[in-house]
Amino acid sequence: MNHVTGPQAADVESQYHAEFAMGAHSARHLRRVLRLYLVRSGMPDVADAAELALTELVANVVRHVPGRRCRVCFLLLPGAVRVEVADSCPELPVPAGADTLSDGGRGLVIVAAMADRWGVTPYADGQGKTVWFECVGRAAP
Repeated sequence: MNHVTGPQAADVESQYHAEFAMGAHSARHLRRVLRLYLVRSGMPDVADAAELALTELVANVVRHVPGRRCRVCFLLLPGAVRVEVADSCPELPVPAGADTLSDGGRGLVIVAAMADRWGVTPYADGQGKTVWFECVGRAAP
């Protein structure tokens, strides 16, 4: 049987951040990083939901942000993880409305379904925004 060794919860930094130009395989790689981060932080129960929500935010960057550049940050909070994707595009994302045939916006509906909280924080200078979500872990028995 294989055993993964490495840092355990006490050894994991409280935040991970990096800047990327997103491409075709970026979401897959970031999902792996996020899962490792959550498992090693003792929060594997939120990994599936957080991975799916992160995938949707990365897809939005690939589709809507000129140059596809963004900053990704994973923050450990007490009993939760916060994931932030920041970019320099001033256009704010808009969730899908009642028109189910619209060409976009369903990704944010998925984020809302997977996360316990989510939102968009525009930069004060109007030159970008941070889209974020939080997934709360199950309470320890």
